[in-house]
Amino acid sequence: MPDPAAAPAQTVRIVNIANGLTVLRLLMVPVFAMLLVHHRGEDPGWRLAAAAAFVGASLTDQLDGHVARSRGLITDFGKLADPIADKALTGTALVGLSALDLLPWWITLVILSREIGVTVLRFWVIRHGVIPASRGGKLKTLLQAIAITLALLPGAAVTRPAMWVMVAAVAVTLVTGGDYVMRAVTVRRADRRAPGVG
Repeated sequence: MPDPAAAPAQTVRIVNIANGLTVLRLLMVPVFAMLLVHHRGEDPGWRLAAAAAFVGASLTDQLDGHVARSRGLITDFGKLADPIADKALTGTALVGLSALDLLPWWITLVILSREIGVTVLRFWVIRHGVIPASRGGKLKTLLQAIAITLALLPGAAVTRPAMWVMVAAVAVTLVTGGDYVMRAVTVRRADRRAPGVG
């Protein structure tokens, strides 16, 4: 069964509930950041509030995708803005956790390098086509979300599980990054070979 997100976007209004949820996720990023760094992340209550904000923002990712597919609200804006919102939320969480010495910086740098690289690839091929999120990309996002949520929770009991999941997320992150490079090259080549191009 073909992936609806990979199909050409229908002529729908950019202002719709799915895109609204994506924008809401972007607006929640600074709120989450303030909760995380409050009292340098040492207060359990603020850590729990930050974790709740992160989970709430992450859930909008699942919701906006479901709404867009089920109601035929897929737009090129959504295809671009959705992963950018994900990267903004994830990047803020990773940098915040590393700055508070709750996560090794090498993990943050590896993941952010991949995310920035994929974003650049998306804009590199934007004139030739839009690269929708792959299943591997969705798995990567899920693993990162679980690992970050565990790292945000106060208490030493979650430290080891958080690192296990984060290492798995890093592995999937690198694999899917290579996949995006190949897909970007394929999209550009296919467009150039199209009749009337070049």
